[in-house]
Amino acid sequence: MTATKPSNPGVCRPVDLARRHGLSAQAVRNYERDGVLPPARRSPTGYRRFTEVHAKALSAYLALIAGHGYPASGEIMRAVNRGEMDLALRTIDRSHALLQRDRETLDAVEAAVAILTATDPQPQGRKVVPISVLAHRLDVRPATLRKWERAGILQPARDPATRHRRYSPDDVRDAELAHLLRRGGYRLDHIAGVLRRVRDAGGAEPFAASLHQWRGRLTERGQAMLTGAARLAEYIDEINRLPTARTGSY
Repeated sequence: MTATKPSNPGVCRPVDLARRHGLSAQAVRNYERDGVLPPARRSPTGYRRFTEVHAKALSAYLALIAGHGYPASGEIMRAVNRGEMDLALRTIDRSHALLQRDRETLDAVEAAVAILTATDPQPQGRKVVPISVLAHRLDVRPATLRKWERAGILQPARDPATRHRRYSPDDVRDAELAHLLRRGGYRLDHIAGVLRRVRDAGGAEPFAASLHQWRGRLTERGQAMLTGAARLAEYIDEINRLPTARTGSY
């Protein structure tokens, strides 16, 4: 049996709304259930009747995800649908603040890596150093290096016999980068994330070459936030011009 389309041209089925964005009809139903879409009116037989309001809400949500991620985007849409605009804007502000923080972190990392890669490379055959030597080199206390280790910034090996920490040339490099970022006021969890990127890249020099990709991703996030803001504004304009804007289902 072929399903008939609704007689009202302003009303569509879940499947009609889903096809516009390559989604399943069940995903659209789930979004309504979770409050991402506003409540839909029901037909006399109980079927959901979605409108252009829902289409704009779905477009806004999907656009927001690219810039803000799933949790924040859901929080934004639910707040708008409840009429809590201040909460929605606060969530958006937090995402923009995080993006700005990431940009500042990248700037500091680029400067720090430039310092490290400009120095003479350490000989591969250089012996490992104990914690006291590394602490003296950085002018910090050994307790500081142990704290960095607990935070995941450093990963020194242990002497099998004495269990003393042994810092390889790569560990020294990581400690120097951490020291530079720490002096810039960055939190330990931020620094730990940077050091994971360095290790994944295979060292400071390969990491330096990949920094432009990191900056490109930040640019994409920023542009996605602009697109999300535009789609969200269209949705807000749509619900504000309707007499049912605050009376329940659409």
